[in-house]
Amino acid sequence: MYQKTVLDNGLRVVSSTLPHTRSVTVAIFVGAGSRYESDELGGVSHFIEHMLFKGTERRPTAREIAEAVEGVGGVINAGTDKEVTVYWSKVPVQHFELALDILADNLLRSRFDPEEIEKERQVILEELAMYEDNPSEVAGLLIDQTLWPDQPLGRDVAGTKESVAAITRDAMLDYLHGHYVPENAVLAVAGCVPHEAVVDAAWRMLGDWPRAPHGTWYPAHDGQPGQRVSLKSKKTEQANLCLGVHGLSSFHPDRYTLDVLNTVLGDGMSSRLFLEVREKRGLAYDVHSYVSHFLDTGAAVVSAGVDPKKVGPTIEAILGELERVKHDVPEAELRKAKEFIKGRLLLRMEDTRAVASWLGGQELLRGEILSVDDVVRIIDDVTADDLKRVASDLFRPERLNLAVVGPFRSEARFATLLQR
Repeated sequence: MYQKTVLDNGLRVVSSTLPHTRSVTVAIFVGAGSRYESDELGGVSHFIEHMLFKGTERRPTAREIAEAVEGVGGVINAGTDKEVTVYWSKVPVQHFELALDILADNLLRSRFDPEEIEKERQVILEELAMYEDNPSEVAGLLIDQTLWPDQPLGRDVAGTKESVAAITRDAMLDYLHGHYVPENAVLAVAGCVPHEAVVDAAWRMLGDWPRAPHGTWYPAHDGQPGQRVSLKSKKTEQANLCLGVHGLSSFHPDRYTLDVLNTVLGDGMSSRLFLEVREKRGLAYDVHSYVSHFLDTGAAVVSAGVDPKKVGPTIEAILGELERVKHDVPEAELRKAKEFIKGRLLLRMEDTRAVASWLGGQELLRGEILSVDDVVRIIDDVTADDLKRVASDLFRPERLNLAVVGPFRSEARFATLLQR
């Protein structure tokens, strides 16, 4: 499925040669994200991500960087998460070296012009304000804060208004030099490009990236003495709620079992939560569940937006489904969930960007790359008893966390709802 070479400076190069494609995706994954930040530097990873598109010596402006890629019909972008920052470009295959050259130039030679920093600071503050005006986004952030209070995992990846306002150019560069080093990065390429050509280009464009020690992430503290409820009082037409528990890490042997369980519960229009909460009871337009896997912890969350007057029945319905899945998983339902996951995975892997993400993300975070066939086999081996066992372990009453955003004054009523 892929080949791997490690350059002398420690940069890992992984590629998958896909002869049938006419595009190529080039992605550079860096071990930097909100888990690596102190409270004072909250949002610095995200801020740096923005700044790496603001100009280099060779391409002094953001416009020149964008035009270089868009001029060949390509796309360039980046994203920051809790454990990784990725910079990627997807272009017609004949422009592979151009895409890598632009990403490498941005990564190694961005100017961090003080005037551009101040302009981008305002852009990020507007981004934070935009999310604050989206109640479902606020609920998602609030459940993280509730699951991991007073620690980086519970913080918005983009930071806070106060932390973003205080980040200096020197602090950015110190953080950059402490995390953006070749041994803490992976170059992943997927498309009709031979591995030898990828390695040759990587040597030329990233081979002079100097080795250096790099920082690490803050571990999670999951200790939870009992149920937690968090309320953000906000004048909204809907109440947005997230009901979550601590889940499983990326390395946990049951992580794929939890993925299958999540599909049964709330992934898709034939899932239990969708059928019960929306189709049968008509309580919500949007109700779904999702799981997150991190290096040492995880989360399983149910999300819904409902009429504020219907919060009680909605929570009751969700709790009912979490309880029912501990005892009842018919084989037909399990089989459907497995085929859903495998089908979505196989369809997604026809895209070069998805393949590059598959390779780079696993290599950086896990240090090994499972093939699609490996994952399919793991999913096929999941049993109904496995689902019931994991559900019974995770969905215990004392582990419940509830985050609510809506026109309410007190958390007390919600604590009572969880105890029903």
